[in-house]
Parts: sequence; structure tokens; C-alpha cells
Amino acid sequence: MTRYLISFDEGAMTHSEDDHQDVADAAHAVVREAQDAGVWVFGGGLLSHEEMSVVATDGTVDGAPDGKAAFVGGMSIIDVPSREAALEWTARIAAACRCPQEMREFNPDPAVGN
Repeated sequence: MTRYLISFDEGAMTHSEDDHQDVADAAHAVVREAQDAGVWVFGGGLLSHEEMSVVATDGTVDGAPDGKAAFVGGMSIIDVPSREAALEWTARIAAACRCPQEMREFNPDPAVGN
């Protein structure tokens, strides 16, 4: 099995406030399906980038970096047998969230269980 990160940019979910509950329900339904299928690892939405902290190598804590074009708004991690299966789950998540999703394979690293 291979792990994939499925994510979307902050601000990509442009549905109306009236549609928010429908989108949330659809996204939760896909998560439950992934859990039932045994492919769900972890996921969730992230607070605004204004709430993020950047920690430098010297331990200095700062706010969000200046000039960054996009921030991750939410993500899912799945563990599936093939790229095709990952693409299928990504499409389901995109449809539920009503926004494009980026899919990236984790670099295999047996030392950490990937």
C-alpha cells in the first residue's frame, strides 16, 4: 500500500454559506466511506494561515511567511494499493468539497513506516 496526501488551497472552497452544511455532510460521507474501506489514515481542515506559526531552525517563532502564494486549507492522507485508486479517492473528495484537490504520493521511507 502507498500513502497519498490529498490537499486543497485555503480559499479554494468557494461555495456559498448556505451550501456549507451540504458540503460538510458530503465531505464527512466520503471520509466515512474511506474509513469503511480501510484506506483512511488522517485528515482535516486547517485554521486560517493567519493562525500559523513558522519555527526557524534556531527555534525562533514567527508568523506566516511573506509572499507565499498559497496555503493549505485542508488535507487527507489515504493508504491505497495504486495510483489509480488514489486518483479515484481524490476525485470523490474533490466532488464532495466542490473544489480541486492536489494529490501527491509520499516518498517511501521504511524507517518511518511509509
